Amino acid sequence: MFTRSLKLAPAMLLMLIGTSRGDESHIVIKDFMFMPMAMSVPVGSTVTWDNEDGEPHTVVSLDGAFRSQALDEKDHFSHQFNQAGTFKYICSIHPKMVGTITVTAK
Repeated sequence: MFTRSLKLAPAMLLMLIGTSRGDESHIVIKDFMFMPMAMSVPVGSTVTWDNEDGEPHTVVSLDGAFRSQALDEKDHFSHQFNQAGTFKYICSIHPKMVGTITVTAK
């Protein structure tokens, strides 16, 4: 049973931390969570949040860099990151929902 848990651990970790190698990355909003909760992307990448929850959610950066409207189920929001840095964000409707995008220089 312990061996099976070890095999599942990497998959569970990927739900929490994501890395993008392309110019476009996706974050799923489901069960009142951003999945993955943290993502690293290179400068110039576009990140898209897809709401797959039955509730409306927003994507709002704490530093004011981006802000979505309320996203209903099946709605999405995209933002292109043109400078390096760490961008923390929340759902303004459900502020316990948090995430981080780390943008690295190419």
